[in-house]
Amino acid sequence: MRSVVSTPKGAHAVGPYSQAIKTSDLVFVSGQIALDPETGEIVAGGIEAHEAHTERALRNVEAILEAARSNLGLVVRCVVYLTTMEHFAAMNSVYERFFGKDKPSRSTVAVSGLPRNSLIQIETTALIA
Repeated sequence: MRSVVSTPKGAHAVGPYSQAIKTSDLVFVSGQIALDPETGEIVAGGIEAHEAHTERALRNVEAILEAARSNLGLVVRCVVYLTTMEHFAAMNSVYERFFGKDKPSRSTVAVSGLPRNSLIQIETTALIA
């Protein structure tokens, strides 16, 4: 069984996809960029600044996970897309604040561009609480 997860607390999809899909024991969160769910615009600032791209993307992931009856502590895998690996250290400094002692597996790749000119996109797979 599968169901669509949607919440106004996370960024709205910018294409023909769902914020997340939930199965009986897993939730697959689509790639989240730095869109402010209230304004629909990319947040100001760079990759590390307060309420900047990494933090906003992770806050969107967090909101969607909560809507799916999950949380960041139940994430088993993340894929992080950066527009340049020059942002890797700054992304890591924000990323590590969001996950506890036992961090999920992760891949990080550089891409030539992301939707709405975001500097980062994060997708996750998590267990259901």
